[in-house]
Amino acid sequence: MTRVQPVTPDKAQGQVKEIYAALEKKLGRVPNIFLNMGNSAAVLQGFLGLSEAVEKTSLAPKLREQIALIIGQANHCHYCLSAHTAIAQAAGIPEQEILLARQAQSKDPKTQAILAFAKEVVEKRAKINDEDVNTLKAAGVSDTEIVEIILVITINMFTNYFNHITDPKIDFPVAPKLNQ
Repeated sequence: MTRVQPVTPDKAQGQVKEIYAALEKKLGRVPNIFLNMGNSAAVLQGFLGLSEAVEKTSLAPKLREQIALIIGQANHCHYCLSAHTAIAQAAGIPEQEILLARQAQSKDPKTQAILAFAKEVVEKRAKINDEDVNTLKAAGVSDTEIVEIILVITINMFTNYFNHITDPKIDFPVAPKLNQ
């Protein structure tokens, strides 16, 4: 059960109503996470602004989804795992690669290093060391990519924490459990 009252499109006012209209046009609906964010226009605008910034990074959309998947898995955020699994599938990422990403695994060495780093950031609460960064650089990750990876990790940490606290109903196909 959700812990905050979602602001439905028929109850939204002002900027939130305008943002909902844009989301409905873009996505065909307003996902539950945004209905919860709709309690504050500033939060909704802030999240969407960061999302736009993420889209402008040099990181490929596939990699951004893979990072979102490992962050959601590491934080046990079922809402985000379900949402990003659906987004990844819609983007044409094969099911096996989605499952590998959730385990911080990839057949591509650079992607592998990035996913392992993202998992370490979560597990170590961002208290990573020089060796963690040097491993990224040895895999060919540039300084620009490192700071962009931090942005992708951060926005996903925000949504994971937001969903843990507000507990929206999952309105995507539920992501399968991993056999670990």
